[in-house]
Amino acid sequence: MTRRLRFNGTGSGNGGCPSVHEDLDTGEVIVHGPPLTNPEDIAQLQHLSEGEQVIVVPRAVLEDWAPKSATQRQATIISVDEFGRLFETFKHTAWRLETRRAYGSDAETETYAQFVRGEPVEWDLDDEWCSNMRRQTGAGKTVGRVRILDNPPTTGQLYLMDNAQRNAATGEDMRNLWRADAERLRLPNEDFWIFDSRLVALLIFDSDDNLLHVELITEPAEVVRYSQVRDAAMHHAVPSDRFAEQLRTAK
Repeated sequence: MTRRLRFNGTGSGNGGCPSVHEDLDTGEVIVHGPPLTNPEDIAQLQHLSEGEQVIVVPRAVLEDWAPKSATQRQATIISVDEFGRLFETFKHTAWRLETRRAYGSDAETETYAQFVRGEPVEWDLDDEWCSNMRRQTGAGKTVGRVRILDNPPTTGQLYLMDNAQRNAATGEDMRNLWRADAERLRLPNEDFWIFDSRLVALLIFDSDDNLLHVELITEPAEVVRYSQVRDAAMHHAVPSDRFAEQLRTAK
């Protein structure tokens, strides 16, 4: 069976070598880099078995990018209130990747019921979320997100496509990306917010799409990895209004 590999990072500024990957199922670390070829150097190695390849990896690459164990990872569970305060206290940027096919909290709202009934959705642009987002973006801060959609989109995803006009009205940069493209780019199937390129709020859901808890990640290597995900998603995603028009045209 094909491994599920995640790129963690590289020590190279250009060529991408040596680099570190992680097997998401076994936890094994996979490294590639320049080979050790000098026979006299190889002769000094102990327990080198037939068929094994020897590569050279700078210590800094392993220190920076080798995955930490669960006990070493700098992550803590925060309360819903603490999570909410992050949207008031961030200094410069707040950005989210949305990957799920539905969200339990959406299905409980009257706006979702209106959407399912085929009625025009009455968005409240003066609720707590919208009011705060206008304050933040009005202060020059950047807020945005990329939503991943299946083809064809689920009902929950179509609802969020409609919801994007509400988000955009508060100053959010709203974009969409097909799931096939996200998989091609090897974006993680995770929902998270990243604040000021400094900390990540990883959203953990149950099998019924309900939010269980929020995990705060501050480990620099992990924050950089999520920042790389953000950059790739933003580069390839399409603004929501243009994406919606393409979706209407395709019907």
